[in-house]
Amino acid sequence: MARELKILLVNGPNLNLLGSREPEIYGTATLEDLIAAASQAAVAAGFTLDAFQSNSASELVNKIHDARSKYSAIMINPGAFTHYAWSISDALTAFDGPVVEVHISNPQSRESWRHTSVVAPVAIGTIAGFGQQSYVLGVQAIVHYLEHN
Repeated sequence: MARELKILLVNGPNLNLLGSREPEIYGTATLEDLIAAASQAAVAAGFTLDAFQSNSASELVNKIHDARSKYSAIMINPGAFTHYAWSISDALTAFDGPVVEVHISNPQSRESWRHTSVVAPVAIGTIAGFGQQSYVLGVQAIVHYLEHN
């Protein structure tokens, strides 16, 4: 049975605090705002989008494992797990569809410890630094990739 056109949006630690946490870096949009924008972009392209957020790496890994054979693609903002959570990287490697990494801010323009991503090597691409629009661009990148590959 073919998979439905579904995207899983995975959000890592502290993203539940968007809208109030460091608005000078992350803006004032809440996680719900970002999910709504991404969902709207997905629906416009004929996809559905399910979202999940956790502050626990093990819960993120379990959700990624569960996504196998259920989702066409994964879009992930791993938050601080970007830089060291090899278990998340390994889980994404076991997923058989495209993965797009997204970030609200641009990690490359921030502290040096943020410059390394353990997710980027298993993703088809990374979109960073465009605020809420990063999530919309992530959906668009997934749709484009799936339509052309």
